[in-house]
Amino acid sequence: MHIISYKRLREFAKRHSDSLSALDNWYKVASKADWANLVEVQSAFPTAEAVSNFTVFNIKGNHYRLIVSIEYEKQLIYVKYILTHAEYDQEKWKNDPYF
Repeated sequence: MHIISYKRLREFAKRHSDSLSALDNWYKVASKADWANLVEVQSAFPTAEAVSNFTVFNIKGNHYRLIVSIEYEKQLIYVKYILTHAEYDQEKWKNDPYF
């Protein structure tokens, strides 16, 4: 999988330094993956879930939520949002036009 963009992960980790190793781990696993569907994603990340057109990953024991869009045929992951659990619960991200 090609991930767009690692820069968002780095920027978030600068603000939330305790997320760095968990985000790096997610990136390493996802970038080497060849997923065809959500079931295959869940084999690597069992708590990953589909929420409308997005896939949501729990990061660092559910302290953070990584929200991505995955194009399986093109093997692309678009990082949309990285939020604290509290920010995720506010559901403002659900105003995204692709939701």
